[in-house]
Amino acid sequence: MFPDSSSSSVRTGESGPSRRRLLAALAGSAAVAALGLPGHAAAQDAAPEAEPSAPAPEVASEAVPEPAPEPVPFSFDVLSDRMQALSKEPYKAAALPDGPLSGLDYDAYRAIRFRPDHSRWADEGTFFRLQAFHPGWLYKEPVEIYELVDGIAEPMHFSAADFEYDGKAADLVPADFEMPGVAGFRLHAPFNRADTFDEVVVFQGASYFRALGRGNVYGLSARGLAVNTASGKTEEFPRFSAFWLERPAPGATSMTIYAALDSKSLTGAYRFIVTPGANTVMDVTARLFMRENVDQLGIAPLTSMFLLGDNDRGDFDDFRHSVHDSEMLIMNTRDGETCVRPLNNPPRLASSYLAAQDPVSFGLIQRNRSFDDYLDAGAHYERRPSLMVEPVGNWGRGTVRLVEIPSDLEANDNIVAFWVPEQRARKGDAMEYDYRLHWGTNPPGAVGTRAHVVRTLVGRGGVAGAAGSPGLRKFVVDFEGGTLGELPDDADVTAEVYASTGRMEKPVFSRIPDTNTWRLVVDITADTGALVELKAEITGYGQNLTETWLYQWINE
Repeated sequence: MFPDSSSSSVRTGESGPSRRRLLAALAGSAAVAALGLPGHAAAQDAAPEAEPSAPAPEVASEAVPEPAPEPVPFSFDVLSDRMQALSKEPYKAAALPDGPLSGLDYDAYRAIRFRPDHSRWADEGTFFRLQAFHPGWLYKEPVEIYELVDGIAEPMHFSAADFEYDGKAADLVPADFEMPGVAGFRLHAPFNRADTFDEVVVFQGASYFRALGRGNVYGLSARGLAVNTASGKTEEFPRFSAFWLERPAPGATSMTIYAALDSKSLTGAYRFIVTPGANTVMDVTARLFMRENVDQLGIAPLTSMFLLGDNDRGDFDDFRHSVHDSEMLIMNTRDGETCVRPLNNPPRLASSYLAAQDPVSFGLIQRNRSFDDYLDAGAHYERRPSLMVEPVGNWGRGTVRLVEIPSDLEANDNIVAFWVPEQRARKGDAMEYDYRLHWGTNPPGAVGTRAHVVRTLVGRGGVAGAAGSPGLRKFVVDFEGGTLGELPDDADVTAEVYASTGRMEKPVFSRIPDTNTWRLVVDITADTGALVELKAEITGYGQNLTETWLYQWINE
């Protein structure tokens, strides 16, 4: 059994779970049946048939109902023990339901909506309300949801009566259809204004989830885990097969959610404590149990979109200045360094690696918050949340890995970032990671105390108005704030700039007249096809004055 702790640990061995029973009430889908829960087990472990006997005489009497199964208390440790036991069994994919759900295509699925007047907990005066997502289309594997009251779980049932069906969907799903499970759920809370229940968090699809801070609109997502992402091996997408939600008490402004994770190579038990606000906070505990060896585990993975921006406009003929859910990867280290890596839409699959020992935080951020930065009156990219991961306890040595995937559509998520532990996961390992997710416009760690990178501009190198040399590229980085912003124009500061390959012209660093912005300009030449890693920081008076700017240029 795992103790409740905030430290990361790796344990191996073949010891079995201390408890093998979960909730008698947790009968449901094949995915939940795989947990060996009572209700399913009763059918499988039925007593042997008795010898035939003479029929008893008929006696007129009322049928005596079978006694209800004795409820078994639920806890995070019970779930963890069962998921650890399940990791020692072969993986079984969830059974796909037959019937009307198999006929739901994209158009039909879009025509289905949860009825707001059927929201759970709406009549109980709580801070949260719950709505479910209809199964079908891309979401074929049913997910079970249970409600926890005083430590006892009961299944939350959903049927066609909870949804509105328009168009062709109205003819596909019978009015009395009982759902074999749902595709996921969302929570609503009055965190923007006291008289309105706005959507605050969604869990839907594999192990994906996303949340909002005050005033945000949906953008990037998080995942429970990334397995062999862009590693040369087949990527796995573990899925949350069941959720247990604690019924919110009156006046409580946090919600606790438990989830079972299942995949070919591992199982997991997760706990999320969600607290909506200006920055919505999710305290996460992930307990992982390895079925097989895994070359690359991605802890606290984030998924976002970057199509074009000031630093990388590609060949897009678009009226908007920028199109992205996130514009920078950021990592804060224990020695006070803040590394900022502007995102790209690369010509080919690209990866960057930021090594660290017990990082303070890392995340994907949207730093520019003016409508004029995007000019999109529909998508409102200026309102997309940033997401910072704050490790809790000792994560040891590892790497924040950034994966950038070429994309020609803003509908594609082409940015992935996650923590890769130095030690590889092996069959039989048991690991625990605790971390805190901060979703919002300006979450902790998104901007440090030193001068921060305002923008990165990239274009043809050389002197403006003159023909540039082939392969020559100009990089412009603007800094604002911190001690640097208070220094005079003739301050004794130095631009420390490094390039992994190619030839670099002498950098120029100065304040832009009549502004509080300091600008670094450097030209670099590289061979066609070269991948150049760049690094820059401004130093002076015995200290680093700025964030550390990192960049990857692929000269295609």
